[in-house]
Amino acid sequence: MLFSTAELNGESLNPITAIHIFPMTSTLISSNLSSSFFPTQNIHRIRIPTTSIPGSFNIRARRSKIVAKSLDLPLLPFSMSEVLVPTESKTLHLYEARYLALLEESMKRKKNMFVHFILDPISISETATEASFAARYGCLVERLDVGALVSIRGAGRVKISRFLGADPYLSGEVRPIQDRMNYESSNELTSKISQLKESIKNLNSLEIKLKAPADSPLQTRLINSLNWAEDEPPVDFDESFVPSLQERLSFSAFQPISGSTKSELSRLQQEKIKAMDMKDTIERLELSMGLIKENISSIAAKLAIQSLDIR
Repeated sequence: MLFSTAELNGESLNPITAIHIFPMTSTLISSNLSSSFFPTQNIHRIRIPTTSIPGSFNIRARRSKIVAKSLDLPLLPFSMSEVLVPTESKTLHLYEARYLALLEESMKRKKNMFVHFILDPISISETATEASFAARYGCLVERLDVGALVSIRGAGRVKISRFLGADPYLSGEVRPIQDRMNYESSNELTSKISQLKESIKNLNSLEIKLKAPADSPLQTRLINSLNWAEDEPPVDFDESFVPSLQERLSFSAFQPISGSTKSELSRLQQEKIKAMDMKDTIERLELSMGLIKENISSIAAKLAIQSLDIR
Protein backbone atom coordinates (compact mmCIF):
# COMPACT_ATOMS: atom_id res chain seq x y z
CA MET A 1 0.00 0.00 0.00
CA LEU A 2 1.17 3.51 -0.69
CA PHE A 3 0.53 7.10 0.13
CA SER A 4 -1.14 8.48 -2.99
CA THR A 5 -3.22 11.07 -4.72
CA ALA A 6 -5.99 10.02 -7.09
CA GLU A 7 -9.11 11.43 -8.68
CA LEU A 8 -12.18 10.03 -6.94
CA ASN A 9 -14.69 11.85 -9.16
CA GLY A 10 -17.32 11.79 -6.50
CA GLU A 11 -17.22 8.02 -5.93
CA SER A 12 -17.74 7.01 -2.35
CA LEU A 13 -17.77 4.10 0.04
CA ASN A 14 -20.55 3.56 2.53
CA PRO A 15 -19.66 3.10 6.21
CA ILE A 16 -18.39 -0.28 7.34
CA THR A 17 -20.88 -2.09 9.54
CA ALA A 18 -18.88 -4.76 11.33
CA ILE A 19 -15.37 -6.07 11.89
CA HIS A 20 -14.56 -9.74 12.44
CA ILE A 21 -11.04 -10.84 13.40
CA PHE A 22 -9.85 -14.40 12.78
CA PRO A 23 -6.58 -15.03 14.64
CA MET A 24 -3.53 -16.21 12.67
CA THR A 25 -5.36 -16.22 9.33
CA SER A 26 -6.84 -12.97 8.12
CA THR A 27 -8.91 -9.95 9.01
CA LEU A 28 -12.34 -9.75 7.40
CA ILE A 29 -14.42 -6.62 7.25
CA SER A 30 -18.11 -6.89 6.42
CA SER A 31 -19.13 -3.72 4.63
CA ASN A 32 -21.67 -2.13 2.33
CA LEU A 33 -19.75 -0.70 -0.61
CA SER A 34 -21.54 1.53 -3.10
CA SER A 35 -22.28 0.28 -6.61
CA SER A 36 -20.31 3.20 -8.00
CA PHE A 37 -17.13 1.49 -6.80
CA PHE A 38 -18.09 -2.19 -7.09
CA PRO A 39 -20.91 -3.72 -9.19
CA THR A 40 -22.96 -5.20 -6.36
CA GLN A 41 -24.91 -4.12 -3.31
CA ASN A 42 -24.27 -7.36 -1.41
CA ILE A 43 -22.33 -7.50 1.84
CA HIS A 44 -18.61 -7.49 1.03
CA ARG A 45 -15.60 -8.76 2.87
CA ILE A 46 -12.08 -7.45 2.78
CA ARG A 47 -9.50 -10.16 3.39
CA ILE A 48 -6.15 -9.04 4.75
CA PRO A 49 -3.22 -11.50 5.04
CA THR A 50 -1.63 -11.33 8.47
CA THR A 51 1.94 -12.10 7.48
CA SER A 52 4.26 -9.14 7.20
CA ILE A 53 7.25 -8.59 4.96
CA PRO A 54 10.43 -7.28 6.58
CA GLY A 55 12.39 -4.50 4.96
CA SER A 56 15.22 -2.13 5.58
CA PHE A 57 15.78 1.62 5.69
CA ASN A 58 19.13 1.44 3.94
CA ILE A 59 21.60 -1.19 2.92
CA ARG A 60 22.98 -1.46 6.46
CA ALA A 61 19.73 -1.13 8.38
CA ARG A 62 18.86 -3.83 10.88
CA ARG A 63 15.86 -5.84 9.73
CA SER A 64 14.71 -6.49 13.30
CA LYS A 65 14.10 -2.77 13.74
CA ILE A 66 11.84 -2.67 10.69
CA VAL A 67 9.75 -5.70 11.66
CA ALA A 68 8.96 -4.26 15.08
CA LYS A 69 7.60 -0.97 13.74
CA SER A 70 3.93 -0.23 13.05
CA LEU A 71 1.73 2.84 12.70
CA ASP A 72 -1.99 3.45 13.18
CA LEU A 73 -3.14 5.48 10.16
CA PRO A 74 -6.23 6.48 8.17
CA LEU A 75 -6.87 4.23 5.15
CA LEU A 76 -8.27 5.32 1.78
CA PRO A 77 -9.43 2.55 -0.63
CA PHE A 78 -9.19 2.60 -4.44
CA SER A 79 -9.95 0.25 -7.32
CA MET A 80 -7.40 -2.00 -9.05
CA SER A 81 -6.97 0.51 -11.87
CA GLU A 82 -5.46 3.05 -9.44
CA VAL A 83 -2.37 1.33 -8.03
CA LEU A 84 0.03 3.90 -6.61
CA VAL A 85 3.77 3.25 -6.35
CA PRO A 86 6.38 5.00 -4.18
CA THR A 87 7.65 8.27 -5.75
CA GLU A 88 4.41 8.70 -7.74
CA SER A 89 2.26 11.80 -7.22
CA LYS A 90 -1.47 12.19 -7.81
CA THR A 91 -4.31 14.56 -7.05
CA LEU A 92 -7.41 13.73 -5.00
CA HIS A 93 -10.75 15.50 -5.16
CA LEU A 94 -12.28 14.83 -1.74
CA TYR A 95 -15.46 16.56 -0.67
CA GLU A 96 -17.49 14.05 1.39
CA ALA A 97 -17.44 14.60 5.14
CA ARG A 98 -15.75 11.26 5.88
CA TYR A 99 -12.88 11.99 3.50
CA LEU A 100 -12.46 15.51 4.81
CA ALA A 101 -12.30 14.05 8.32
CA LEU A 102 -9.60 11.64 7.12
CA LEU A 103 -7.54 14.53 5.75
CA GLU A 104 -7.99 16.54 8.94
CA GLU A 105 -6.82 13.57 11.02
CA SER A 106 -3.78 13.05 8.79
CA MET A 107 -2.84 16.72 9.06
CA LYS A 108 -3.38 17.24 12.80
CA ARG A 109 -2.29 13.92 14.29
CA LYS A 110 -0.61 11.79 11.62
CA LYS A 111 2.09 14.10 10.25
CA ASN A 112 0.25 14.51 6.93
CA MET A 113 0.32 10.76 6.34
CA PHE A 114 -2.32 8.22 5.39
CA VAL A 115 -2.47 4.98 3.40
CA HIS A 116 -3.64 4.48 -0.18
CA PHE A 117 -4.66 0.86 -0.77
CA ILE A 118 -6.43 -1.28 -3.36
CA LEU A 119 -9.60 -3.30 -2.87
CA ASP A 120 -9.18 -6.26 -5.21
CA PRO A 121 -12.24 -8.48 -5.88
CA ILE A 122 -11.45 -12.14 -5.20
CA SER A 123 -13.42 -15.37 -5.46
CA ILE A 124 -13.49 -17.62 -2.40
CA SER A 125 -15.75 -20.33 -3.89
CA GLU A 126 -18.13 -20.82 -6.79
CA THR A 127 -21.09 -21.11 -4.41
CA ALA A 128 -20.28 -17.99 -2.39
CA THR A 129 -23.15 -15.48 -2.23
CA GLU A 130 -20.92 -12.65 -1.03
CA ALA A 131 -18.44 -10.60 -2.99
CA SER A 132 -15.03 -10.62 -1.31
CA PHE A 133 -12.11 -8.27 -1.61
CA ALA A 134 -8.42 -8.50 -0.79
CA ALA A 135 -6.67 -5.40 0.51
CA ARG A 136 -3.52 -5.10 -1.59
CA TYR A 137 -0.78 -2.72 -2.68
CA GLY A 138 -0.78 -0.45 0.33
CA CYS A 139 1.22 2.72 -0.04
CA LEU A 140 2.06 5.25 2.63
CA VAL A 141 1.52 8.70 1.17
CA GLU A 142 2.74 12.17 2.04
CA ARG A 143 0.15 14.93 1.73
CA LEU A 144 1.69 17.78 -0.27
CA ASP A 145 -0.95 20.45 -0.87
CA VAL A 146 -4.17 21.42 0.89
CA GLY A 147 -7.35 22.62 -0.81
CA ALA A 148 -10.26 21.33 -2.86
CA LEU A 149 -7.69 19.26 -4.74
CA VAL A 150 -5.26 17.43 -2.47
CA SER A 151 -1.87 16.45 -3.87
CA ILE A 152 -0.12 13.42 -2.45
CA ARG A 153 2.99 11.35 -3.19
CA GLY A 154 3.71 7.70 -2.52
CA ALA A 155 6.48 7.24 0.02
CA GLY A 156 6.76 3.51 0.70
CA ARG A 157 4.91 0.21 0.60
CA VAL A 158 2.97 -0.94 3.64
CA LYS A 159 0.82 -3.87 4.68
CA ILE A 160 -2.41 -3.51 6.63
CA SER A 161 -1.95 -5.91 9.53
CA ARG A 162 -5.37 -5.20 11.05
CA PHE A 163 -8.27 -2.81 10.81
CA LEU A 164 -8.92 -0.58 13.81
CA GLY A 165 -12.07 1.33 12.93
CA ALA A 166 -14.53 2.45 10.28
CA ASP A 167 -16.24 5.58 11.62
CA PRO A 168 -16.07 8.06 10.06
CA TYR A 169 -13.37 6.52 7.83
CA LEU A 170 -11.27 3.36 7.68
CA SER A 171 -8.22 3.19 9.91
CA GLY A 172 -5.76 0.42 10.59
CA GLU A 173 -2.38 -0.73 11.85
CA VAL A 174 0.19 -0.84 9.06
CA ARG A 175 3.70 -2.22 8.81
CA PRO A 176 6.43 -1.44 6.29
CA ILE A 177 7.19 -3.64 3.29
CA GLN A 178 10.67 -3.24 1.89
CA ASP A 179 13.08 -5.10 -0.36
CA ARG A 180 15.42 -7.84 0.76
CA MET A 181 19.01 -6.67 0.84
CA ASN A 182 21.66 -8.60 -1.11
CA TYR A 183 25.02 -7.38 0.14
CA GLU A 184 26.92 -9.29 -2.55
CA SER A 185 25.30 -7.39 -5.44
CA SER A 186 26.11 -3.81 -4.43
CA ASN A 187 28.31 -3.20 -7.50
CA GLU A 188 25.62 -4.49 -9.85
CA LEU A 189 23.03 -2.39 -8.02
CA THR A 190 25.12 0.77 -8.40
CA SER A 191 25.64 0.10 -12.10
CA LYS A 192 21.95 -0.50 -12.83
CA ILE A 193 20.90 2.61 -10.91
CA SER A 194 23.32 4.73 -12.96
CA GLN A 195 21.90 3.26 -16.16
CA LEU A 196 18.33 3.90 -15.03
CA LYS A 197 18.99 7.53 -14.06
CA GLU A 198 20.67 8.23 -17.40
CA SER A 199 17.81 6.57 -19.32
CA ILE A 200 15.17 8.53 -17.39
CA LYS A 201 16.93 11.80 -18.20
CA ASN A 202 17.11 10.83 -21.88
CA LEU A 203 13.40 10.01 -21.90
CA ASN A 204 12.63 13.30 -20.17
CA SER A 205 14.48 15.19 -22.90
CA LEU A 206 12.38 13.45 -25.55
CA GLU A 207 9.14 14.11 -23.66
CA ILE A 208 9.86 17.84 -23.53
CA LYS A 209 10.26 17.92 -27.32
CA LEU A 210 6.91 16.18 -27.69
CA LYS A 211 5.07 18.82 -25.67
CA ALA A 212 3.38 21.40 -27.88
CA PRO A 213 2.79 24.45 -25.60
CA ALA A 214 5.78 26.77 -25.32
CA ASP A 215 5.23 27.19 -21.59
CA SER A 216 5.20 23.45 -20.84
CA PRO A 217 7.26 22.53 -17.78
CA LEU A 218 10.79 21.32 -18.40
CA GLN A 219 10.38 18.55 -15.86
CA THR A 220 7.94 15.74 -16.51
CA ARG A 221 6.27 13.54 -13.88
CA LEU A 222 9.03 11.03 -14.57
CA ILE A 223 11.89 13.37 -13.71
CA ASN A 224 9.97 14.75 -10.72
CA SER A 225 9.70 11.24 -9.32
CA LEU A 226 13.40 10.67 -9.89
CA ASN A 227 14.26 13.91 -8.09
CA TRP A 228 11.98 13.04 -5.17
CA ALA A 229 13.56 9.59 -4.88
CA GLU A 230 17.03 11.14 -4.68
CA ASP A 231 16.07 13.71 -2.04
CA GLU A 232 16.30 13.12 1.68
CA PRO A 233 13.07 11.64 3.14
CA PRO A 234 10.74 14.07 4.96
CA VAL A 235 11.99 14.67 8.49
CA ASP A 236 8.63 13.75 10.03
CA PHE A 237 8.65 10.25 8.55
CA ASP A 238 9.47 7.28 10.74
CA GLU A 239 12.65 5.96 9.12
CA SER A 240 11.38 2.40 9.43
CA PHE A 241 8.78 3.23 6.78
CA VAL A 242 11.15 4.92 4.33
CA PRO A 243 12.62 2.62 1.65
CA SER A 244 16.31 2.71 0.87
CA LEU A 245 17.55 5.15 -1.77
CA GLN A 246 18.07 2.23 -4.15
CA GLU A 247 14.52 0.97 -3.66
CA ARG A 248 13.03 4.44 -4.12
CA LEU A 249 14.94 4.92 -7.37
CA SER A 250 13.78 1.53 -8.66
CA PHE A 251 10.15 2.76 -8.52
CA SER A 252 10.74 6.12 -10.20
CA ALA A 253 10.30 4.83 -13.78
CA PHE A 254 6.70 3.71 -13.28
CA GLN A 255 5.09 7.02 -14.26
CA PRO A 256 2.82 7.94 -17.19
CA ILE A 257 4.58 9.66 -20.07
CA SER A 258 3.36 12.42 -22.37
CA GLY A 259 0.80 11.37 -24.95
CA SER A 260 0.22 7.90 -23.49
CA THR A 261 -2.58 5.92 -25.14
CA LYS A 262 -5.19 3.97 -23.16
CA SER A 263 -3.40 0.72 -23.95
CA GLU A 264 -0.07 2.19 -22.78
CA LEU A 265 -1.64 3.38 -19.52
CA SER A 266 -3.21 -0.05 -19.01
CA ARG A 267 0.17 -1.67 -19.58
CA LEU A 268 1.73 0.73 -17.08
CA GLN A 269 -0.77 -0.37 -14.42
CA GLN A 270 0.25 -3.99 -14.94
CA GLU A 271 3.93 -3.08 -14.66
CA LYS A 272 3.23 -1.14 -11.46
CA ILE A 273 1.53 -4.19 -9.96
CA LYS A 274 4.58 -6.31 -10.81
CA ALA A 275 6.87 -3.70 -9.26
CA MET A 276 4.81 -3.59 -6.05
CA ASP A 277 4.96 -7.38 -5.73
CA MET A 278 8.73 -7.60 -6.17
CA LYS A 279 11.06 -7.87 -3.18
CA ASP A 280 14.34 -7.62 -5.08
CA THR A 281 15.61 -4.16 -6.02
CA ILE A 282 17.75 -5.38 -8.94
CA GLU A 283 14.82 -7.29 -10.40
CA ARG A 284 12.67 -4.14 -10.24
CA LEU A 285 15.45 -2.06 -11.79
CA GLU A 286 15.53 -4.48 -14.73
CA LEU A 287 11.75 -4.14 -15.10
CA SER A 288 12.16 -0.35 -14.97
CA MET A 289 14.80 -0.35 -17.69
CA GLY A 290 12.60 -2.46 -19.95
CA LEU A 291 9.74 0.00 -19.49
CA ILE A 292 11.96 3.04 -20.09
CA LYS A 293 13.35 1.55 -23.32
CA GLU A 294 9.82 0.91 -24.60
CA ASN A 295 8.80 4.46 -23.71
CA ILE A 296 11.84 5.92 -25.47
CA SER A 297 10.91 3.99 -28.63
CA SER A 298 7.29 5.15 -28.35
CA ILE A 299 8.20 8.82 -27.86
CA ALA A 300 10.76 8.67 -30.69
CA ALA A 301 8.08 7.34 -33.04
CA LYS A 302 5.64 10.09 -31.99
CA LEU A 303 8.34 12.72 -32.52
CA ALA A 304 8.94 11.39 -36.02
CA ILE A 305 5.23 11.75 -36.80
CA GLN A 306 5.23 15.21 -35.21
CA SER A 307 8.10 16.32 -37.45
CA LEU A 308 6.21 15.16 -40.55
CA ASP A 309 3.15 17.16 -39.49
CA ILE A 310 5.29 20.30 -39.07
CA ARG A 311 6.60 19.93 -42.61
